[in-house]
Amino acid sequence: MRAFVITGPGKAGVQDVAPPVPRPGEVVVGVERAGVCGTDVEFFTGEMSYLHSGQARYPIRIGHEWAGTVTAVGAEIDPSWLGRRVTGDTMLGCGHCDRCRGGRQHLCADRHEIGIRNGWPGALAEQLPVPVTAVQALPDSVDAALGALVEPGGNALRAVLGAGLRPGERLLVLGPGAIGLLAAMIGAAQGAEVHLLGPGATSIDFARSIGFGNVWTRDTLPDLRYDAVIDASNAAALPALAADLVEPGRRIVYIGLAGRPSRLDTRTLVLKDVTAVGVLSASGGLAGTVRLYASGAVDPRPLIAATVGLDEVAAVLAGERRPEWGGAPKIHVDPRC
Repeated sequence: MRAFVITGPGKAGVQDVAPPVPRPGEVVVGVERAGVCGTDVEFFTGEMSYLHSGQARYPIRIGHEWAGTVTAVGAEIDPSWLGRRVTGDTMLGCGHCDRCRGGRQHLCADRHEIGIRNGWPGALAEQLPVPVTAVQALPDSVDAALGALVEPGGNALRAVLGAGLRPGERLLVLGPGAIGLLAAMIGAAQGAEVHLLGPGATSIDFARSIGFGNVWTRDTLPDLRYDAVIDASNAAALPALAADLVEPGRRIVYIGLAGRPSRLDTRTLVLKDVTAVGVLSASGGLAGTVRLYASGAVDPRPLIAATVGLDEVAAVLAGERRPEWGGAPKIHVDPRC
């Protein structure tokens, strides 16, 4: 089968590789859509921290936001999975440690991460092996494009839930990228008054174009009460800004990752009696995101700038964008093309 493979920093292309054979407990999915995200770009540039810690190494097959149809099942798997449309979790715990047994498999020290960690192949390929325990069925109303947005949506849903907001309260989202915009959409669907802070005209204009009126730069951000702040940015200075802006006694959610360590004065958290919440992965948020998409309460389709084939992925990772794609943050890949 065809798969996109990164062999070193800035070196990647489509290769013919052996198709997966499902092991006991696994299914094989024919991939119909896969999303490209910032983690994938970091693998392409060589900046991804796992490459330096030994948790990932080249060659690597990326892609952890996906949807498709089950084409084969391993031993002990209910054959009714065949032909079902699915997406799935990125985080694959060992299943035996205390964290896995306690429902925290996404924090398992020995976990695999699809397309990211410990060699599990990713979804930028025609087929993908997945443990059936990580698979999430999709209803007919959630097509492949929406299905490939369930994983980032699950991250965003967990962030919004972590913010602890009530309807009518004010949410500030730092960073109007894909996760930030999804968090804004979910927050609005749950009745929050949503504000976004962006770095420049392109992201701000796009956020406004899809219906968000309260979009600001740091210089124009109004002096309001922010009942929760979600930092979905990759800017090292913004975690401290989130602590400065949040209402005392409320919550900050950190889901963005900067390329260098962030400096945060914990005295701010203590003196404001603030709760800081960290979110890693969509684990636990997939089913809720599918329900939001299926009901129409959240429609993330405007976030998709384009859908390309495997042969165009290297250019996308290198930062090439066609003018007609506009400001939408998400590029999808159809491995069948």
